Amino acid sequence: MAEEIKNEEVKEVKAKKTSSKKSGEAKTTSTKKASTAKKTSTAKKTAKKEVKAEEVKDTKKAKKEVVETKKRSEATAKVLGLKVTPRKVRLVIDLVRGKDVDEAIQILSLVHKEAAPYIVKLLNSAKANATNNFNMDGDKLYIASIMASDSIKMKRYLPRAKGSASGLVKRFSNVFVTLKEKELF
Repeated sequence: MAEEIKNEEVKEVKAKKTSSKKSGEAKTTSTKKASTAKKTSTAKKTAKKEVKAEEVKDTKKAKKEVVETKKRSEATAKVLGLKVTPRKVRLVIDLVRGKDVDEAIQILSLVHKEAAPYIVKLLNSAKANATNNFNMDGDKLYIASIMASDSIKMKRYLPRAKGSASGLVKRFSNVFVTLKEKELF
């Protein structure tokens, strides 16, 4: 491949030389040799770059094939900085821990808590990660682990009587979920 490219470029250089002679441009032999040397060196460099680019593409294809054949056993998703306190989120996630994903989504659709729609969205995201990225079967997925932890805490003040103030902490939470496939024996 590289040799064919070199041959084509050498032919182009020769064609340019003959056309320049025909047009009446007179060049000295030393300048001709210098220009042809420059052109051939650039041709060699471009040919080497193209060969390297082809090798890189081949290795990338090989890596993709390896990744496609590899199958993971779990998929994760997370929500960071959710504006619901961790204590309130834990009330919701305790309802669905260990259940099938579809069953958990149905349960959460009937729960009237502030965190419920966010947890449904998180479960849908984790399910999409599992099916699209890791070739897992969406019908066999269950919630292996789900947890809520503290995120940032915004400190504010609450005005009180006689010109005083009390502290007020507005808590945010991080929620992490891991889905796995059920193994049927």
